[in-house]
Amino acid sequence: MLETVAGIRVPDSAMVRAATQLVRDTEDDLLYNHSRRVFFWGALTGDRRKLKYDPELLYMGAMFHDMGLTDAYASKDLRFEVDGANAARDFLKSYGVPERDIEDVWTSIALHTTPGVPEHMRPTIALVTAGVEMDVLGLAYDEFTPEQREHVCAHHPREHNFKEAVIDHFAEGTIRKPQTTFGNVKADVLALKDPNYKRMNFCSIILTSPWQH
Repeated sequence: MLETVAGIRVPDSAMVRAATQLVRDTEDDLLYNHSRRVFFWGALTGDRRKLKYDPELLYMGAMFHDMGLTDAYASKDLRFEVDGANAARDFLKSYGVPERDIEDVWTSIALHTTPGVPEHMRPTIALVTAGVEMDVLGLAYDEFTPEQREHVCAHHPREHNFKEAVIDHFAEGTIRKPQTTFGNVKADVLALKDPNYKRMNFCSIILTSPWQH
């Protein structure tokens, strides 16, 4: 059954349906609805920028981008973004997706919290980050029409406490492996939520390295 939200048609294939069900079964309502909104914001951004993107690959990147925050897919020592990217890669391989496309989806997830880089890369990579930045940070909020925002959120609502709750989800997904937040935005999350967290300092690492000079 074809589904269209804010003028964006959700891809309809056996792989997309299986991915949707997997994410629905794995993530709670907040992360699931967030991931779906990321797809729509990303697709709307692609249309607005007149980018030639593959809706199915964009959907996969959006739906898997936070799977690394879940107990089912979290590793002990990798960044949650990499865990999600690895989950997507394994899933796509099982459907025989070409390696170049898998690489784009993997990269779109791995880099979605690295500002200033994805926007210069291929459309799948750029648009997953654009969707995340719209939904979490409100970047480019006014470039979407009120009707688009209302239609997407009517289908996939934002909880009344989404801002605080999504930070809590980020903290829960990283608090047991704080070293993975070094050099990325999730360090800010643990600084807010974990009173025992101590930031690693890039300059201190340089100055205390085993090199003599």
